[in-house]
Amino acid sequence: MTSLDQAVAQVMGHVSPDLLREIVVGLVDIPSPTGEEAPLAAWAAQHLADAGVEARPQPIDDRQANAVGRVRGAGDGRSLLLYAPIDTLTTGNADEDEPWAADRLRPDMQPVAQVDGDHVIGLGASNPKGHAACVMAATEAIRASGIELAGDLWVGLGAGGMPTNRRARPDLPRENAGQGVGCSFMLEQGIFPDHAVIAKPGGAVAWEEVGLCWFDVTVRGTFSYVGSRHRMPYVNPIVEAGKVVAALEEWFPEYSARHTAGLVAPQGNIGSIRAGYHHMPAVSPASCVLRVDLRTSPDAPPNQVAREFGELIDRVRARHPELQVDWDMVLAIPGTRTPQDDPVVVAAVDAYVAERGRPHEPIVANSGATDANILRGRGVPTARIGMDRIGPDAPLALDFPAGMNVVDVREMERLTRWLVRTALTICR
Repeated sequence: MTSLDQAVAQVMGHVSPDLLREIVVGLVDIPSPTGEEAPLAAWAAQHLADAGVEARPQPIDDRQANAVGRVRGAGDGRSLLLYAPIDTLTTGNADEDEPWAADRLRPDMQPVAQVDGDHVIGLGASNPKGHAACVMAATEAIRASGIELAGDLWVGLGAGGMPTNRRARPDLPRENAGQGVGCSFMLEQGIFPDHAVIAKPGGAVAWEEVGLCWFDVTVRGTFSYVGSRHRMPYVNPIVEAGKVVAALEEWFPEYSARHTAGLVAPQGNIGSIRAGYHHMPAVSPASCVLRVDLRTSPDAPPNQVAREFGELIDRVRARHPELQVDWDMVLAIPGTRTPQDDPVVVAAVDAYVAERGRPHEPIVANSGATDANILRGRGVPTARIGMDRIGPDAPLALDFPAGMNVVDVREMERLTRWLVRTALTICR
C-alpha cells in the first residue's frame, strides 16, 4: 500500500454511509430553488463548521448565498477547490412547477427526503445535492483525519448553478440569479484556487464541456379577431411560428453533427413560447416569441454560433418569404476546456484508475453545461467528476427527474473516495 493509499484509507475512516445519508437528507429537506439558497447555505456552512472546517455562508443578497470553507495547508503547495452547486432545477412548489414539470408533482420532485434502504429520494437528492454532500463529506473527513496538507483545500457550495435566469416572481428582482452567479461571486471574493474539481453527474472525468447561447426568435403577424379574420388581412404568428419550429428541429441535428468533437455533442432545444392573451383566445397576437437554448462547443465562441443561427434564419426566410421573423441572442456562456495534462485532470484520472481498477474511459457526446465553465473561464483549471446513474435496484425507474432526485448512498461513498484521493494528490 502506497502512502497515498494509506492516507485515503485514513480519511475514509471518517466517512460512513450514515454520515452521507445524514448530509444529503439535511440538504434535501431545505428547499433551495434558484435565487433562494441562503437557508441551505447557512445549514451547510454550520455542518462544515461543526466538523472543524473553517466555514461560513457567503451572502449575495438577502435570499441568495454560497457556503464556503477551508482546510488550511502549510502554504507551500497547490490549492484546490472542491465545488458543487446547491440550487435545484425545479422548485418543488406546485404553483411554479405544475403542469410544466408534471401534472402533479411526484414525491421525488418535492423537497422532502425519504430514505429507502441504500437510496435517498427527494428534490435534487442526486443532482445537485448528493454531489454537494460528497464534497462536504470529503472536506470534513480530510479535516478530521489530521493529515497535514501543503496547499489549502477549499470547499464551495454555489448558489445559482442552474441554467436559468430569474424565476417569474415579483419578489425575486435580480435577473442574474442563475448561470453560475454564485460561482462567479465566490471567485471575485478571494477564493481563487490553483485547481478545482466540480462534482456533477457522470461517472468519469470530464475536462471540457459545452457552453450555451439563448436566442429569442420573434415571428410577427396581425393583431386580429375571430369575428373579423375572414373580412380583413389575417396572419396568425402562432401558426406561422410552426414553420420556424419545424426548421429549427430539422437544423439542430445538423448543427450538432458539425460541432461534435472530443467529449461534447452540443444540442439545441426550443424551451418556451410566448404569445397571445391566455384569457382571451378570441384575438390573435401581433407577435409570437420562441426561446431557444443552443449548446456550444469549446471551439465555437458565441459570436460564431450567433452567425450560424442567423444564417439558419436567413434560410428560413428564403424558404418562406411570407414570414416576418427576427432574432436576438439574449444570453451567452462559452464552452470551456482544461488541458488533459493539467495536474487536476491527471490526478482525477489517476484516482479513477486506482478506485475502479481499470483504465479510464471518458464519457463522450455530452451536452450538459455546469459551473465548470465559470471556473475555467476565470482561469481555474477544472476537472468534473460525479456519480453514475441509479441502477435497476433503485426504488424508482430511471427517467430524467428520477435521475436528478434519487441518489444511491453506495455511489456517494465511491464519489467521496474519488474526491478524497484527488484532493490529497493535489494538496499534499
